[in-house]
Amino acid sequence: MPRINLLPWREEERKKRQQNFMVALASSIVMAGVVIGATLFTFSQMIENQESRNQRLETEIAELEKSITEIDGLEAQKERLLARMEIIEQLQRSRPEIVHLFDEMSRQLPEGVYLNGMKQNGVSVELQGVAQSSTRVSALMRQMDGSEWLTNPSVTKVETTEMGPARQAEFVVNLKQVTAEFEEEGSR
Repeated sequence: MPRINLLPWREEERKKRQQNFMVALASSIVMAGVVIGATLFTFSQMIENQESRNQRLETEIAELEKSITEIDGLEAQKERLLARMEIIEQLQRSRPEIVHLFDEMSRQLPEGVYLNGMKQNGVSVELQGVAQSSTRVSALMRQMDGSEWLTNPSVTKVETTEMGPARQAEFVVNLKQVTAEFEEEGSR
């Protein structure tokens, strides 16, 4: 049988396989690099897009916060204006009350009673005066109690003094003025 030496052929086949392996290894390394590069590029693009969205959201939030502070300022201004309007409305409602008070005082003041002073604090009214006698102070109290604009008369002080041959009674009377608000509270 003849002998054929296959070693060189095997050696060439091994070199060819090794060369194919190296080409495949190099191409797989290149492909892996391309895949990694493409992945990194895609992720960097996604990150840039998200950062641009975040930046846009931050600018929108800043604009909204500016609008909110502007709205808060407008609401505070509205509250101040409403408070002013309420005060003006209250003053408009109470405008005729002082007229009623003075008119009622002149009508209800009995003969022989003279006022020296009058103080008003809200609906409370304090009258200071002089009467010819303490019975005239009682008449004043009855008149005030029967008034539709004055209520709850109470005597704080009645002091009889002598002025020459005549005697007089100095008095302090407290009463309440009937207002629209007072009437509403009383009817509740």
